[in-house]
Amino acid sequence: MAMTSSVPYLLRAINEWILDNNLTPYLIVDAAVKDTSVPLEYVKDGQIVLNISPTAIRDLVVGDEFVAFSGRFGGVPHEIFAPIESVMGIVAKENGEGMWFPREEVAPEPPPEPVKKTKGPPALKVIK
Repeated sequence: MAMTSSVPYLLRAINEWILDNNLTPYLIVDAAVKDTSVPLEYVKDGQIVLNISPTAIRDLVVGDEFVAFSGRFGGVPHEIFAPIESVMGIVAKENGEGMWFPREEVAPEPPPEPVKKTKGPPALKVIK
């Protein structure tokens, strides 16, 4: 039986744990994942580190399929949207404690079987 991803549950728990210890939660996101919306000028090596502390952002939603919130970057407001597949980890800024999530690699589809060419239409043979 297939289960839902544990990442959103762990993400909510680790975020609460970091905040309960009066530390700053940093969310690390793979900006290249489809449907991820982050300010690209802050992306480095395909990733972005986002401060998700309540004093830094508004309206944090950690859903089963995505993370979303409003934040400011260089004084400019941005709506952040990160599919759960894009979340790489959550760590405390001050000491690096937190959790990194395994990356679910999608295996490439095998190439199609080559089509065998025949000379003309198939023919039936008489077998005696």
